[in-house]
Amino acid sequence: MSDHDTPALKADLLPEIDVDALRGGDGPDHPPRILLLYGSLRPESYSRKAAEESARILRLLGCETRMFDPSGLPLVDDAEADHEKVSELRALAVWAEGMVWSSPERHGAMTGVMKTQIDWLPLSMQGGIRPTQGKTLAVMQVSGGSQSFNAVNQMRILGRWMRMVTIPNQSSIPKAWLEFDSDGRLPDGPLYNRIVDVMEELVKFTWLVRGRADYLVDRYSERVESASDVHARVSEK
Repeated sequence: MSDHDTPALKADLLPEIDVDALRGGDGPDHPPRILLLYGSLRPESYSRKAAEESARILRLLGCETRMFDPSGLPLVDDAEADHEKVSELRALAVWAEGMVWSSPERHGAMTGVMKTQIDWLPLSMQGGIRPTQGKTLAVMQVSGGSQSFNAVNQMRILGRWMRMVTIPNQSSIPKAWLEFDSDGRLPDGPLYNRIVDVMEELVKFTWLVRGRADYLVDRYSERVESASDVHARVSEK
């Protein structure tokens, strides 16, 4: 691995992911596809900077990353689903095999910008299956004051609702305005190390889950519903 874009990272202590130990025999072998969402439109968005730092680590670990810019995304139900920004976000959600949600904590909660992005992800696109179902998720937050976990806890609830495999680890950066340097980078230290921990875990879980997601999140209730639909159609003939 190259550490040219991650100066705070001790590369010799972050070995390459043992893909063979995680991937199923018939699992895909392309780089894991990770979508990163952040929850602030401010020019000095620390949630965006945390997401950008995460993306660098993910690429170092062999992932393909894309980041959605929420600027211009309308409020839910204030535009049609074919709005350019909505279509872009939904296409990225379908493309992704895992996600990172990085939000500021504002008034003790995630931001409206973050929630709007999640709310635009449809609950059903194909046969009642969410485009997020069975995909991995890592949650992160930044705070202007002391360390808190309100935003990450809320995002965990949303991840469960979206039927995502939310990894155990998470990141919370207190007083973020003091932690990032003038270049927008998070220097070496415990907070940076935690982000590395979270991204390494996300990559491992993504390799482990993808290719098996259809089986892991296959639900009895959905199979019953499908069988009932088939029965109804046959009975009408």
